[in-house]
Amino acid sequence: MPRPESAVRRRQWGAESRVTPLPTTHPKPSDEKITLARAAIVLTVALWVLYVIWTILRQFINNEIGGFRFTMEAFSYLVVVTFLTFSALMYLLARHGALQRFRAYERTPRAEIDRHFAGKDSAITVLVPSYREEPDVVRATLWSACLQEFPSVRVVLLVDDPPHPSDPSAAEDLERTRGLADEISQELSEPAARFEAARLDFEHDGATGDASADTVRRLAEHYAWAAEWISHKAETEKREDHVDDFFVNQVLLGLAGDLATTGRALATAADRDESLPAARMLELHQRLERIFRAEVATFERKLFASLSHEANKAMNLNAYIGLMGGSYRTEETPSGRVLRPVTDARQADLVIPDTEYILTLDADSLLLREYCLRLVHFMEQPGNERVGVTQTPYSSFRGAATRIERLAGATTDLQHILHQGKTHYDATFWVGANAVIRKAALEDIVETETSGGFVVKRYVQDRTVIEDTESSIDLGTHGWSLANHPERLSYSATPPDFGSLVVQRRRWANGGLLIMPKLVRQVRERRARGERVRLSEILLRVNYMASITWASFGLLFLLAYPYDSRLLSPVVLMAALPYFIAMGTDLRYSGYRFSDILRIYGFNLILLPVNLAGVLKSIEQALTGRKIPFARTPKVRNRTSVPVIYLLSPLAIIAFSVLTFMRDVQVGNWGNAAFAAFNAILATYATIAYIGIGNMIVDLWRAAIGWLFVEVPPKAPPAPPEDAEPDWRAVLYYGDESVGTLRHELTHVEAAEPAPAKQATPSREEVAS
Repeated sequence: MPRPESAVRRRQWGAESRVTPLPTTHPKPSDEKITLARAAIVLTVALWVLYVIWTILRQFINNEIGGFRFTMEAFSYLVVVTFLTFSALMYLLARHGALQRFRAYERTPRAEIDRHFAGKDSAITVLVPSYREEPDVVRATLWSACLQEFPSVRVVLLVDDPPHPSDPSAAEDLERTRGLADEISQELSEPAARFEAARLDFEHDGATGDASADTVRRLAEHYAWAAEWISHKAETEKREDHVDDFFVNQVLLGLAGDLATTGRALATAADRDESLPAARMLELHQRLERIFRAEVATFERKLFASLSHEANKAMNLNAYIGLMGGSYRTEETPSGRVLRPVTDARQADLVIPDTEYILTLDADSLLLREYCLRLVHFMEQPGNERVGVTQTPYSSFRGAATRIERLAGATTDLQHILHQGKTHYDATFWVGANAVIRKAALEDIVETETSGGFVVKRYVQDRTVIEDTESSIDLGTHGWSLANHPERLSYSATPPDFGSLVVQRRRWANGGLLIMPKLVRQVRERRARGERVRLSEILLRVNYMASITWASFGLLFLLAYPYDSRLLSPVVLMAALPYFIAMGTDLRYSGYRFSDILRIYGFNLILLPVNLAGVLKSIEQALTGRKIPFARTPKVRNRTSVPVIYLLSPLAIIAFSVLTFMRDVQVGNWGNAAFAAFNAILATYATIAYIGIGNMIVDLWRAAIGWLFVEVPPKAPPAPPEDAEPDWRAVLYYGDESVGTLRHELTHVEAAEPAPAKQATPSREEVAS
């Protein structure tokens, strides 16, 4: 179903011009680049020490302090500068680790990977959590997972939408989403049957010795047919934005080109009357069969009253993972449909296979074809038996249509480099957009509780909204490690407008402080087991979880407080210089401009209130002990409205910076005046470029008149008479004491939304399809 013309996002001036993604493998850095990276670390530390001695201690030694106020100013300024310098130092340290890994990495030849998986029945379950996503976006994600070249792939779309929406548009999207599994399965059926038959014919003819030229030529024809089939599919795909272009060019045509190249190589061998070992021929037959035989299914936890309905991605994943490896019979109860475990799969309505590996994949992410192969191959190498999670930190889609998406993508690509470097120091964090996970590792960290008589399992923690970070600490506590594979094999969407970016970054800023005690316990327990915990690992982990807190408050102090000009020294500016030069170099390495460091600074200025809000939410949760609702990043083609506070805050930052500049000029405080002018200029640019004056006026106007409209709540059904007989099913299920309090609630639920029991129970065949 084509999108309406108005849904296609118009390109802005200054948007992304590059459309070709960066190479899959990182080029090997030169010795000079690594030497400069080390020099930047040393120089940053040396200049910070020089600043402390020359600017701070000298004031006290020479008795130039101006009393208690100056002493407090000097102390607070030193604290702020120290924390900001520490974050810059951690950037340089992680960057150095990434360069070390890129230089040492040797890509495994494809033939060796094929040989590793030859004859293996390795299986992986791909879980794609989805909540009110556009069906076309989900469809591309499912295809990228189905076309993985892996022995056995089972792709499960975990639909978390309300199962009975009243809005017709939402109901239509839900039905389209539910139909994706059948649609993809039907498309795959033809090539899957063809290549299974080809492999069986080859084995039947006797797969021993060397294959003849005719046999090689037949295989070449199969590869050519597969390449043509995928190329034809690519021609029929819609290409309305840069994500569509990536899906067609990199996922579909990339695979088609690879298959065509292999087919030509086989044809050349046949023309030269060359023979291939039968074992290699079997591997090549299996490759074709495995590409097209993925099993696709859909699962909705909200159709079952026995599963958790907590509104977050972690519990959507947990609900399904907790069912893996079991057989279940459905039973209708007054509270809804429930799942009862059964020992005999023949008596089950729902059978969910178990697999050694699980791949979690966000519904707006895309994988390149070798993602599963290379990551599982890495996990199965000697010495990696305790690697619980591996991933390729996602990169951004190139060719963004908006300026803010381009800049958000730039920060994403910088984070890709830094996460690669963290692995060098054993400080890897699970980044939730994609990851291959050992099921055994999840079983080690599972927490089990009982709610309403049903068992609830938590593999991925949902205590905070950054569930992947907390689970990373849990895995380390249980002796599992995490590693990032040094390639670009996964891509994920970045918010295309300021409203959706606010939701994402506010969530990212929340939760790090709450996890810090877990990190302390982890380090203590690992050392008690005799494990070596390097200082670099601890520092990088602390910076990752808490840097948003001190950076936000530190920048707020620098913006708001008129520090004495004697504290602002050229030395402290020089201490930040290696960080900014390194960032600019990394931006150019990632295909952006060196000058984007200034745009990122302005970008961070207008996001300062967003980050502060996330930090304050963490503090609120720590004080109250209540979970914070999980706010999913909106993934829509049109624009997301911005809350008023985040529209007025950038204006306040600009106004205050201008006033500070004027005041400091009057008193001759030239250092602070220059800093204030710098902030005012970049914040003004960021507000105009990334929020937009027109969009700001529209959102402010909506907020101003919004209070005039009163939302009429739906009418509740009348309560049943007190002497009315309760439903006999409710009496038998809840018991007599509970029926009185539940009777009106059940009536209200039934009137507001059709009961799940009215839907047909899925059979094993439907689940498998």
